[in-house]
Amino acid sequence: MNALSTSQLPVGFQASGSTCGIKVSGKPDLALFVSDRDATAAGVFTTNKVCGAPVIVSKQRVPSTVARAVIINSGNSNAATGEPGIQDAKRMTLALAEQLGCDTKSVCVCSTGVIGVPLPMPLILNGIPHGIQSLGTSDKHFLEAATAMMTTDTFPKLTSMDVAVAGGTVRVSGACKGAAMIAPNMATMLSVMMTDAQLTPAQCDSALRFGVDRTFNCISVDGHMSTSDTVLLLANGAVGGSLTDADFAKVREAIQQVCQKLATDIIRDAEGADHFITIDVTGMETREAAYRMAQEIADSALVKTAIAGGDPNWGRIVSAAGYAHVDFDTAFVSLHINGTEVYRAGIPVPFDAAALSKQLKTNRDVHLQLAVSGGPCSGNESVRFWTSDLTQEYVRLNSEYTT
Repeated sequence: MNALSTSQLPVGFQASGSTCGIKVSGKPDLALFVSDRDATAAGVFTTNKVCGAPVIVSKQRVPSTVARAVIINSGNSNAATGEPGIQDAKRMTLALAEQLGCDTKSVCVCSTGVIGVPLPMPLILNGIPHGIQSLGTSDKHFLEAATAMMTTDTFPKLTSMDVAVAGGTVRVSGACKGAAMIAPNMATMLSVMMTDAQLTPAQCDSALRFGVDRTFNCISVDGHMSTSDTVLLLANGAVGGSLTDADFAKVREAIQQVCQKLATDIIRDAEGADHFITIDVTGMETREAAYRMAQEIADSALVKTAIAGGDPNWGRIVSAAGYAHVDFDTAFVSLHINGTEVYRAGIPVPFDAAALSKQLKTNRDVHLQLAVSGGPCSGNESVRFWTSDLTQEYVRLNSEYTT
């Protein structure tokens, strides 16, 4: 398995990023990802009841064995727009399908941006032919597509990985956007994953869900679940044949690794954030129990603000785990902050608070390790979760978003 130094598209895929005029800034706002042949596709979507029209449309089109493209606009989420919004999403897919010569149901659609505003359809429909003309296979085309997906992101997020299998070398590539309104199931994020490996519908779905559960569903910035979250995987089988079980395991691992790189890039780009926080919860009986504890720590405003201020306030971390509705015994719990033990067997451990505070203030990366070594609900399961701190700049950015 080899992570590429530059992000490259898999065989048989093209991409483009162009400007159709949705964003008043004039920045790129229309991304296309196109396969030159039918692809197997799967998707994972927001569980928010207030979901965007593109989510409704795309959910009806996966799983699929005849997927050809994904069209994404940024600057307008087409959410809370009722039946007209659904029809607009379908019109986007129809317009692209007509250009590609495929069925409209072979095209999925995503939108991201402000909620509750009708899409400027004339701009989008006029922009699609230019997007088609701009399609290409180079790393530059891939980068332009990732850039066109962005809203409040400060950098484009894309990555690729090659995997050696019996039939040759297959590639897994992905692009995403996201920087805020980030919470599990999923985050305010759109992601298109692509591979030239041949996957059955069942393999495509299981590999995507395996990857998403351990990455995009393990990040949180503000605990606010978006209306538009979508992760799509297209596998066009352009390289090699059917995968052996061992080769499928390799491809599934590559999909998870690409998802993880994109998910952690979202946290590194979190709005107004000064710290990138990794949370490891280990020693639990079930992954679900470890996940609940990690998520409560990640979502705690008090934990986030303590880290923002360089305060090694271990009590906030332990107490957040304590209200996760997991029946553990604190007598078996230990906590390390950036490798410094601060809590063991239910009682605090003496440590140099001033030195640890300085370390928190001068290092962007923070590592919280909560371990359970026995008692009820203990075992061998673990979860890694990523989050950011909560700063005054985050408050400023999100208090001025629509004004």
